[in-house]
Amino acid sequence: MDPSGIFATDYSRDRALIRTRAQWAAFALFALALLLYPWLASARLVAVANLMLVTSIVVVGLQITTGCAGQINLGQAAFMGIGAYGASVLDTRIGLPFWVAVPLGGLVAAAAGWLFGLTAARIKGFYLALTTIAAQFIFHFAVLNLPASWLGGVNGISLDTARVGGFAFGSDRSLYYLFLGCTALMIFGAFGVMRSRHGRAFVAVRDDDVAAGMMGVDVVGTKMRAFVLGAFYAGIGGALWAYQVRFVSVDQFTLFNSIWFIAMMIVGGLGSIVGAVVGTVLIRAIQETITSVGPDLVQMMPGLGSDIIFASMNVFLGLVIVLFLLLEPKGLMHRWSILKMNYRLWPFPH
Repeated sequence: MDPSGIFATDYSRDRALIRTRAQWAAFALFALALLLYPWLASARLVAVANLMLVTSIVVVGLQITTGCAGQINLGQAAFMGIGAYGASVLDTRIGLPFWVAVPLGGLVAAAAGWLFGLTAARIKGFYLALTTIAAQFIFHFAVLNLPASWLGGVNGISLDTARVGGFAFGSDRSLYYLFLGCTALMIFGAFGVMRSRHGRAFVAVRDDDVAAGMMGVDVVGTKMRAFVLGAFYAGIGGALWAYQVRFVSVDQFTLFNSIWFIAMMIVGGLGSIVGAVVGTVLIRAIQETITSVGPDLVQMMPGLGSDIIFASMNVFLGLVIVLFLLLEPKGLMHRWSILKMNYRLWPFPH
């Protein structure tokens, strides 16, 4: 965010994510705050932060598929579940270590994403949305109907504590640093992809796939890569989630979760990697606040009953999403871009 009158003088500086000393200083302070957070926050807030970090990886993957490449995906929770089950099976059945099971779980989810990417090459819009919803139900059907010795069936799969060498990630604080490193790596990778020729192809296909094909873009391959990459991110997030809760069940990855992932992406801003993270933090913060306030409201108004109160909380959260769609349809990052533009032009009116 350079002030008025300051411009990049070479290509490398123009492409840099952090351009000035002030930005480097702000980034260093932000990184320091993230590193000190587990020592300053309560155990519950650290656990909430872990959930936000894992969810951010999943939503960033969805942002690549839907926000950047324009391929509607309403089954991101299914790909997250595939990654979680893949890592769990590799750990409990085969005995692979944590640091091998997690990336392989992401690759298993990416393979599933490739299958649905084949359909994206032939259909789009409403029909593609229905196809990805089918992925959600196929995932549930497969887990519940395959032999219990494979995926645990209705009983799920229990995991041991994640370990790297002799160190065990047995506390929320240690998991926080693990998830923070993984999230930073995945976000950095997402920026790299979107700044490459593959990212430019994603945007071209999103804007107009017919024109992109006429300009030489491999439309079919681009759509498939978008699904594969988004599913890989979901698989990594699902695998980390499995080691956080140390139990995987099919009920943890529902269509309702996929819809919330879409909502997080919309609130943050379609097409923005940072927006995916911002939307995740905001929606998760509201959800956790509702969860914390709910029991107190039940005690204050016992006549209404807990079911009505918690249903009202979900209605309130849905109202927040509707207000964003009506008042800020391009998300929070669009508003941030306007503020940056005004800062760059100040004090000049035009």
